[in-house]
Amino acid sequence: MGTIKKGILGGFSGKVGTVVGGSWNSISYMRSLADSYSDAKTERQVCQRGRFAAVVAFVKNIAPYLRVGFRNCEAGQSPYSTATSFALKNAVTGCGKEAVVDFSKALVSQGSLTGVADAAVEVAGGKASFTWTDNSGIGSAKATDAVMVLAYNKDRQEAVYDLQAATRSEGTAELTLPATWEDEALAVYLSFRSVDDSAVTRSVCLQDDEAVQEPGEESGGGTGEEGEGEEGTFG
Repeated sequence: MGTIKKGILGGFSGKVGTVVGGSWNSISYMRSLADSYSDAKTERQVCQRGRFAAVVAFVKNIAPYLRVGFRNCEAGQSPYSTATSFALKNAVTGCGKEAVVDFSKALVSQGSLTGVADAAVEVAGGKASFTWTDNSGIGSAKATDAVMVLAYNKDRQEAVYDLQAATRSEGTAELTLPATWEDEALAVYLSFRSVDDSAVTRSVCLQDDEAVQEPGEESGGGTGEEGEGEEGTFG
């Protein structure tokens, strides 16, 4: 409650409603109380930052693969940023520290080349064995199209891949996995690219194991768009 010192026209001290009065060096002053509110924008930012961090933890470790898989991105966009943007819009759930990537909806390649037919994978004995139906001659599919395979370890945030594991006409391919990956959660992808690298297929996720790592935990990982070669390990 405020106290009036010199009548209704004088200064006052204390709080009246949303106004606080007082004096300093014989000078009376009044100030309004700060509004109390919840900053919805900040809450949205925290949510989005968590979603972005979850996506980056995935894509930064497969950047060399993405350079091929998203090489036909729009002008002014990099393959890395295009893949990141797609995942943010279509393949992440939750908010803030609870944000997680839905690997079954994530893409590691995107293009107009005729896609994969009847694909499957079996992970056993330290390798991923891929099979598919040769659909060469249908649409833009050619027998010489290169097979691209990738396995991402969700527990370790590491990846292995091969950009030329076989050709479309062969119908089978294998990818050797690190011995330390046994019984760990994997997301496994398959796609094709034309022999002249002018076109790629939309990738398919053939396996999406449940991860042991909880949302918000951090693990090892790369630092960005690094690495070269058609076959490699990232982490």
